[in-house]
Amino acid sequence: MMRDLASKIVPVAALGPVTLAADNTPAAIDLAGFHSAAILLGVGIGGITFDATNKVEFKLTHSDDNSTYTDVADADMQGVTGITSGIIKSLVAAHAAAAVYEFGYVGNKRYLKILADFSGTHATGTPIAVMVVKGNGVYKP
Repeated sequence: MMRDLASKIVPVAALGPVTLAADNTPAAIDLAGFHSAAILLGVGIGGITFDATNKVEFKLTHSDDNSTYTDVADADMQGVTGITSGIIKSLVAAHAAAAVYEFGYVGNKRYLKILADFSGTHATGTPIAVMVVKGNGVYKP
């Protein structure tokens, strides 16, 4: 028997879906009233062939006050290790098929922001969507 999940989560669009060739302006995602969060990163077929110079890095920051943001670290995340400067995913090789990546946020800050940081030359954009799924709400429907 299937169980209801929809009434236990709140998805929030952090970015897109949109085709980007340059950095986005990250929106603040407020986690007040929730005890867990997952980041779903959807990336379409790369607009270019990514490499170490022409790349997209997804940087996650968090804050207590929606003013001062700091980079997440390994201890704040599940599904990724070796985080440097808040980068939870790097596209540095050909991305020939659409994919979805999932990361669990286990930090204790109230606000999250995710930046799609483009480096190098991107003459053609790449489709990107980022969802933050808030879960374990304090108040149940």
